Amino acid sequence: MANKTILKKTEQLYEKLKLDLEYIELEEEDFIRISELSLFKIDEAVRGLKSLVTKFEFECAADEIYFFKNLKPLFISKFIYHSRVIDILTYLPAAGREAQLNYYLQEIEKLVVHHDAHIEFYSYYRRGAAYLDKKYFLRRMYDLKMSLPSGLYNYDESFTTSHDHLVAQLLANRETEIFLNLRIEKLRQYGDQNTEVPSTLVWSESKVSLVELVYGLFQMNCFNGGNIELSEVMRFTEKTFNIDLGNYHKTIFEIRNRKNGSTKFLQTLNDNLVQHFRNMDDL
Repeated sequence: MANKTILKKTEQLYEKLKLDLEYIELEEEDFIRISELSLFKIDEAVRGLKSLVTKFEFECAADEIYFFKNLKPLFISKFIYHSRVIDILTYLPAAGREAQLNYYLQEIEKLVVHHDAHIEFYSYYRRGAAYLDKKYFLRRMYDLKMSLPSGLYNYDESFTTSHDHLVAQLLANRETEIFLNLRIEKLRQYGDQNTEVPSTLVWSESKVSLVELVYGLFQMNCFNGGNIELSEVMRFTEKTFNIDLGNYHKTIFEIRNRKNGSTKFLQTLNDNLVQHFRNMDDL
């Protein structure tokens, strides 16, 4: 029973963290500022998580494995990602579009090198394999015959297993790659405006409705399993539909504070789809 309580508290702590990070995105627009504020919230959450688990002994191996394989990495990956965003943007060269493009491509190459260095473990993780989980995700159970992190002995063994940090790095790498690719596409888009083929798909409802739809999908973790920032989703939407959504933070705030129901477009969408299915049944 104690195991389930710890797991539930961990999940609740992560949900609160997601809301805190989302609120920061709604309030701020500068990427570095967003990541700086996010790191404070993540650090607070990780400290809370550590206080829950450090002195706790799980009653069964399966629950401890689940915690270190599926829950803890969610927190740490956010810290890694936002730290990287700050580093990437702080050292971004101001020498023009081509220099910045090459810089972003070099950052992606770093992710590839890291992936290749841990290809066997990442293959194991992505396949959903479990036969080595007791060695990878149980505390104090690492196997010295395996490839282990060089800093293993600097880890807090009451809060770390041999491979949970690698899972966090994998998740952070995914987010970082998306961030970098969006920055690259934006640079290329500005450089190729005269040759760009216009999309035949045009959003014909209001911009507010599009923000409401995308924000709803974002809240349902429909993009990358929730491992993506709202700003990246909105930039992708703008590029896909060749539309400027303006200050979508303000738009979301206005949607939330509507007097006659905040999800007006989503409700209309639902009503129309239900009616469509009813009409099909009547045929």
